[in-house]
Amino acid sequence: MHQLLRWPARALSGLASGVLALLILFEEWGWVPLQQLLARIGRWPGLRWIEGWVRSLPPWGAVGLFALPTALLLPVKLLALWAMGHGHVVLGLAVIALAKVGGTAVVARLFTLTQPALMQLRWFAWTMAHWMRFKNAVLERAHATWAWRMARVLRRHWVQRWRRR
Repeated sequence: MHQLLRWPARALSGLASGVLALLILFEEWGWVPLQQLLARIGRWPGLRWIEGWVRSLPPWGAVGLFALPTALLLPVKLLALWAMGHGHVVLGLAVIALAKVGGTAVVARLFTLTQPALMQLRWFAWTMAHWMRFKNAVLERAHATWAWRMARVLRRHWVQRWRRR
């Protein structure tokens, strides 16, 4: 019986590892540039006060603020699924992709602004420390692989071509 359970457990473990790797890859290559873009936008006149207000939130106010992007994007994603169900698959996928990138940018910026307040919560600081330890261990293993090194070379090449334009 144990033999029958090993295959599904390995398959689920591999799937979970793949999802975590994609999450870490997206965070590594997407989180920082998106956050920096929103930081530049946040410097525009009239928007600075919003960032100041977010920075001044107490810890639980900062936690509550993270529900806002989810609450605002859920109807957009549901509308995209509705469009896909009515034959507009490309439009639906594009809306979901844009919502994901936009939501990630907003959450990344919110996290940067509220991290000092969030770190005052013991459970959050504990979770963050464990996440960073886990993430760094995964990244250390990933950085040693041929695929990662090749991806970095391709990314560097792509960025250089983009900047030349």
